[in-house]
Amino acid sequence: MLTVLGMNAPAAVSFAQQQYHAYEIAQPAYKAAYGSWSTLVLPGQFRVNAIHASLLRTGKVLIVAGSGNDTENFKAGRFKTLLWDPVKETYKLIPTPDDMFCSGHAQLPDGNLLVAGGTLRYELLGRAVTTAGGTMQVFNEDPNKARTVPKGTVFTAPDGRRYLSDDDLVLAPAAKVRVSAPKAPGGYRTVVRHSQRAVFVIAQKPGPSEIVKARARFSVSGQRGNDANTLYGMADSINTGDQAFQGIKAAYEFDPDTEQYELVDPMQYARWYPTLAPLPDGKVLAVSGLDDTGTVLNGQNEIFDPATKSWSPGPTRYFATYPALFLTAQDKLFYSGSNAGYGNPKKGRTPGLWDPTTNSFQVVPGLARPDLTETSSSVLLPPAQSQKVMFLGGGAPGESAVSTDRTAVVDLAAAAPHYVAGPKLPGGPTRYLNSVILPNDTVLTTGGSSDYRGKRGSDILKADIYHPDSNSFTPAADPTVGRDYHSEALLLPDGRVVTLGSNPLFGNKQDVGPQFFEQRIEIYTPAYLYQRGARPSVSSGPQQLRRGQTAAFGVSSPDDIGAVRLMRPSSVTHATDVQQRSIALPFTRTADGSGLRVKVPTSSGLVPPGWYMLFAVSRAGVPSIARWVQVL
Repeated sequence: MLTVLGMNAPAAVSFAQQQYHAYEIAQPAYKAAYGSWSTLVLPGQFRVNAIHASLLRTGKVLIVAGSGNDTENFKAGRFKTLLWDPVKETYKLIPTPDDMFCSGHAQLPDGNLLVAGGTLRYELLGRAVTTAGGTMQVFNEDPNKARTVPKGTVFTAPDGRRYLSDDDLVLAPAAKVRVSAPKAPGGYRTVVRHSQRAVFVIAQKPGPSEIVKARARFSVSGQRGNDANTLYGMADSINTGDQAFQGIKAAYEFDPDTEQYELVDPMQYARWYPTLAPLPDGKVLAVSGLDDTGTVLNGQNEIFDPATKSWSPGPTRYFATYPALFLTAQDKLFYSGSNAGYGNPKKGRTPGLWDPTTNSFQVVPGLARPDLTETSSSVLLPPAQSQKVMFLGGGAPGESAVSTDRTAVVDLAAAAPHYVAGPKLPGGPTRYLNSVILPNDTVLTTGGSSDYRGKRGSDILKADIYHPDSNSFTPAADPTVGRDYHSEALLLPDGRVVTLGSNPLFGNKQDVGPQFFEQRIEIYTPAYLYQRGARPSVSSGPQQLRRGQTAAFGVSSPDDIGAVRLMRPSSVTHATDVQQRSIALPFTRTADGSGLRVKVPTSSGLVPPGWYMLFAVSRAGVPSIARWVQVL
């Protein structure tokens, strides 16, 4: 009996510890100090792979999966979006017209959500590549007409080998240009300069015999006479090397009222892993991404105008994919250095202030370990008037196991902005960390893993609260669900935080078997919701505000309100959320003592147009349930 007891003692102790921990975290005193977590398991038919999550002005959460990093879904055209109401606990699957997997998204002034880009083709690596493929440069030398090259067009090599394009292509007419020619009549002559676009092609037959090793000119099927001479393809290499993900040009707005996607004009360039950054006038700048040949765009950015629902060329600048770009009070975009990888590890990763109007870029120095910026997190610290951005964690490029516990803070209002080292992450070296601004001017940090995509069982079951006023962390209750690659976290209007997704490379700690996608949702209830006393409430007030305006809101116990915050709803993916921000609203009590008069700042760079959550926060740091308002 003693032998049996001795053999089982560790398990018995562990079980006892687990039971005591469960008892401890359920106690009111513990919750009042650290908060609590609850797990939500959705009905089977509504479980999706949460790649993107956005809070809508209706209070519902739009969870976009697309094909969900699942090649079988992609091949079958199964693209999913889930609309979740966290108050009523209802779910609705939304028809999804394109594969929005790894797209970009942004909140628009009218409350619609812009979704642009996504997946044209999944990557193939190593032995999975059995058919040669590569980039075909297509040229149009006809100045009299544009040319359309539909998906599936055959390009034929001089030796008869055939290759199929995998996307539609439109080429502008060639341009007639006058150039200096001193010996010509009048000193000028007219030359024709071709238009040019790239498309990815796949050999019609598998095997190494279809590999192209030297530059060759390809004819385009269906062309006759002069058309055959002026429309042609050129390729330097078509091979069986690794083939990258490819993006799409499609763009949609999701309307929270109709709860449907509405097609808008496509982008000029296909994008996979792009960032959609808000501009002070309500327009949106699409930056970076892999194009429809699997190549990181070389600075071809473009601007979406919500008024015309169309795109125009933007300032040219190269960034790594999913760059974290924050709109500043000076109407510039601050690139924190956070990114999701892809492309040259030494290009497009330097932090700096970017002026999209002049296309000037001011480098911001001081970030320690600038080689470890992939899969990091960045956040515009509350309140936004402080103009401070925090950088958290990150890892080395690619599938490296190297990550860091480094944090840093930059004051963008300083004469010469530069990063200053912050406290180390309490959970140790972390990548894929999610950071969420809370209404009490703190930041919840949660999840992540120390290794690439949670390898070797490296998910970090830890959450902390960062305090900007003291530049320090304090512990929060620990989550129970691991979150690494393809995970999200966002603030709900009731002051809670929801965490979703996670796509570790393996389904177990032994690093064997197929990859896994976490479909459970976990909700964090912060400690401020367990404080004693009545919670503040906002009972009345205008739904529309203008910058510079003073407006009155009915508030319970006005004398007990210590802060009023205007918080922009999140739209987050790949640890990147450039939408969220918390703006301090100066306030006074109304003459009759029934509420507060609040003043909206005048800067559109600080308060871009759109819908916001207005929170009244008690002196003890307890927020009201948010009231939705639109800043025009």
